[in-house]
Amino acid sequence: MPTDESASAPRQPYHVRTFSKPTVELFEAALPTLKEESRQCIENLLNYRARHIQVKFPRSQSAAVLVPLFIGRAGDLYVLLSRRSASLRQYAGDTALPGGKVEPRDITVEDTARRETFEEIGLIPDRERVPLLCVMEPFLAGNQMVVTPVVVLILDNTMQPSLNESEVTSIFSQPLASFLASSFPFHPYRVPDPLIPYHTAIEWEWSGGGQIRMHSFLTGREADGVKPVFGLTASILIYVAIWGYRRAPDFELQPPNAPTQAQQIACALLTPSNPLRLACEGEGIDANVMAESILHTPQELNSGPDMIEWDKSGRERENTGRQSGQSERKDGDAKL
Repeated sequence: MPTDESASAPRQPYHVRTFSKPTVELFEAALPTLKEESRQCIENLLNYRARHIQVKFPRSQSAAVLVPLFIGRAGDLYVLLSRRSASLRQYAGDTALPGGKVEPRDITVEDTARRETFEEIGLIPDRERVPLLCVMEPFLAGNQMVVTPVVVLILDNTMQPSLNESEVTSIFSQPLASFLASSFPFHPYRVPDPLIPYHTAIEWEWSGGGQIRMHSFLTGREADGVKPVFGLTASILIYVAIWGYRRAPDFELQPPNAPTQAQQIACALLTPSNPLRLACEGEGIDANVMAESILHTPQELNSGPDMIEWDKSGRERENTGRQSGQSERKDGDAKL
């Protein structure tokens, strides 16, 4: 499917499904151009462990997105992105990751992400040709929807896209490392507009106190009407890149008083009128207990993006999640 630059039921019970842990060595035969930096990034993502993966969020306010990575011709990692149809009621024309809301037949968030991606761009849910790397910490979208990123690696670059044109106008790719850069990172034949910065950020006041910073990145395709990568999609890709490459971006990620994703989700759960809390009540979930659990996860299990700490120079200072790779891998088993 990809190239290294572009490409155009009744509810089921939840069951934990355990898979043998894939290794980078298993991928190398299919990825002959793999750079050492890309190899290490894949290994880091394989070893990632999310601390809230077993939290049972309300299904009606849960969604998942797929982060489809692949190796380009020069051995670098790229992420596949979608340009949403201009006729959609929500987020029309936006640059996005494929994904959507949980449906009754989905057992795990991985099921949701793979199903939605197949429906949108035709990427088949084949766990051998498109193996799972990790399921990341959930993000809060629109202050009411829990969105879980599912990171996969496309091994078969001959897979062809089949776009659902009612949802997706086109697909293209961008280097994963570009989401750690503040200056235009693309090849010389993509000439940036000198008046438009590659990376920008805006801040707004959070209802619980503090500020939240949201980032935006150009795609190099703005002349063709493609929107920048921004908002939740940008946040997810920054964190995937941070954890994969094990380095800080060359811009300040969040202001010092910014709430963590866990704090944002807990605040939504504790707000009486919030749709996330109302969904908990409707599905018989104790939102107060869930919020307490999210905020007080033992530190040794805390391997999500909120545990990365940076010193004033922007370098990584501490990461308690590195020990988590010693535990048994249970892939895609987030509760729904």
